[in-house]
Amino acid sequence: MGADDKIENKSEELGGKVKEGFGRATDDEQLEAEGRADQSKSHLKQAGEKIKDAFKS
Repeated sequence: MGADDKIENKSEELGGKVKEGFGRATDDEQLEAEGRADQSKSHLKQAGEKIKDAFKS
């Protein structure tokens, strides 16, 4: 996994957490759900990159 990919995935995860928290604070269920979806997408990308790294070794 390249350093750029790690940074991008982590920033997407953190952005999702912020979005989820803001949605929760403002009672915006759609924004909260989008934040959770962003985090899930980021976790899937990170898992995929780890699998690629395992096969490279």
